[in-house]
Amino acid sequence: MHRNVATGAKRPRFAEAGRRVLVTGASRGLGRALATAFAANGDRVAVHYGSRREDVEATLAALPGDGHILVGADVSEPAGATTLVARTVAALGGIDVLVNNAAVNTPHPPATTPFDAWATAWEHHVRVNLLATAHLSHLAAQRMIEQGGGGRIVNVGSRGAFRGEPDHPAYGATKAAVHALGQSLAVALAPHGIAVTSVAPGFIETDRVAPRLAGEQGAAIRAQSPFGRVADPAEIADAVLWLASPRAEWASGTVVDLNGASHLRT
Repeated sequence: MHRNVATGAKRPRFAEAGRRVLVTGASRGLGRALATAFAANGDRVAVHYGSRREDVEATLAALPGDGHILVGADVSEPAGATTLVARTVAALGGIDVLVNNAAVNTPHPPATTPFDAWATAWEHHVRVNLLATAHLSHLAAQRMIEQGGGGRIVNVGSRGAFRGEPDHPAYGATKAAVHALGQSLAVALAPHGIAVTSVAPGFIETDRVAPRLAGEQGAAIRAQSPFGRVADPAEIADAVLWLASPRAEWASGTVVDLNGASHLRT
């Protein structure tokens, strides 16, 4: 048992497995790896998708264990975030872990992008990458507080928040904001037993970035790391799984670099 410093009351120790987990943006790539890691851990997973219904059905079908659900919602709008959490709670009976993975990353280099396209790109990145993360975190945290057993929120940020994204500046900026949001939430929610962390991956071997990893461009990207490769999605998922565990409570507020030493912060 742990004591809630806000109320003085004792609260149950956060569970290692058998939890109710919501993973956003789980149609494929890293999201699929995240859902798989939690399912293999014995958790029940709500697999979220925005538009890729066929892909997310493949994710759901491949998950080990049972009790998993598929939930579609447009998280770029507050109403969509509310619907997603409400459906997850109704189907799973609550929520113990939220993984904010849903994101967009479309190119908009400042020197060549017309202003209208530039403004549209920024608005879309802010709505999906930042505001959806903020809204979902608030909704999930409120439910975790009501449940009284603590919880975990893990945000998927990016190396680009620190290294810069010259062709995708809104992506880098919104991911930096996600890191800052996570640290604010970590302080605010700790009295309720909710730990909040972020991961900052570099390039990951997924379908979305496959074109960028081909040919000479791909070789240059792999050479950014002294390991001469990019991450496997399962490597990132393993780190997120640990951050969502009871053993990682003291890591709350941290941003974990997962980039194979391709960018070192000081």
